[in-house]
Amino acid sequence: MNIHTASSLRTPRLFRLGLHTLWLMGLGAACATVAAEARAQTPPAPLALTAAATPNPTPGVSPAPSAEAPLAEAEVRRVDAVNGRLQLRHGPIPNLDMPPMTMVFRVKSAALLEGLKEGDQILFSAEKVNGAYVVTRIEKRP
Repeated sequence: MNIHTASSLRTPRLFRLGLHTLWLMGLGAACATVAAEARAQTPPAPLALTAAATPNPTPGVSPAPSAEAPLAEAEVRRVDAVNGRLQLRHGPIPNLDMPPMTMVFRVKSAALLEGLKEGDQILFSAEKVNGAYVVTRIEKRP
């Protein structure tokens, strides 16, 4: 007979579950105490005052793009001039922290779509405005 079988003969099941629950609660409280002590001993890292750390004064609207916004490479997959949209197969977009993928963007102005066709190789910049990704600049690649 093993220990678990012997203990089950002597103590009711409900009582054993209660003991296990108390033990787990104590373990959780001990972990919470250790974590709280660790937080109390570690001073918070100072925030750098950069454009990224500065709060946005207007909620829902992205700050104006800098004149030096990086250009990303892309291939035009589809042009939808009626709805002002552009499907691109693009490389990484550093300012949006976006990996390469194929996706649909809105365009800032319908004039950006003039002369574009499927298969064109372009350089473009984009930003996030009110939760949507918007192409703000397009240059055709030779």
